[in-house]
Amino acid sequence: MFQEVLLNNLEGLTVQYESKSGSCYYYTKLGMFRVSNHWGRLANSKWRLEPMKPESDSKTKLGFAPWTQFYPDNSLEELYYLEMNYGKNAVNYQHKNNPNYNGKAVLRTSFETTKKIKQIRNLLNLTAWAKYYEYDDLDVLRKQIIEELIFTNKTLEEIKRELI
Repeated sequence: MFQEVLLNNLEGLTVQYESKSGSCYYYTKLGMFRVSNHWGRLANSKWRLEPMKPESDSKTKLGFAPWTQFYPDNSLEELYYLEMNYGKNAVNYQHKNNPNYNGKAVLRTSFETTKKIKQIRNLLNLTAWAKYYEYDDLDVLRKQIIEELIFTNKTLEEIKRELI
């Protein structure tokens, strides 16, 4: 997880690596700076950028991540859990080595995590699925289903069946 920072943080630093896609990497004793116009999953890397507030208008952004926040990754182990931010109406994955992990959310492989994220985003952004349920408040229904997806191993179909 990179935090967006101002470009002037690169003053005096030299590019140590430039990728084929144009991202530039600067290594320091404390961590890594990455300048890029693309963030997210790419090949075996998961570069996520937490934007500045207020967000910068530039498409190319500079992010910094301390070395302590680089975690092991592979497609076989259950390394990831989901974290829901209801204020921003957004779901994201976190690594189990994240110091904020409290052990309550179910750990999943990267494939399973991606599948659950897609399901949760559909629940948040679509409404057609809700016509099959009796409810007073759609947000309460959404939260109930999302919490089950995050904190249990139940499938979305199992959760929906239990609600009917």
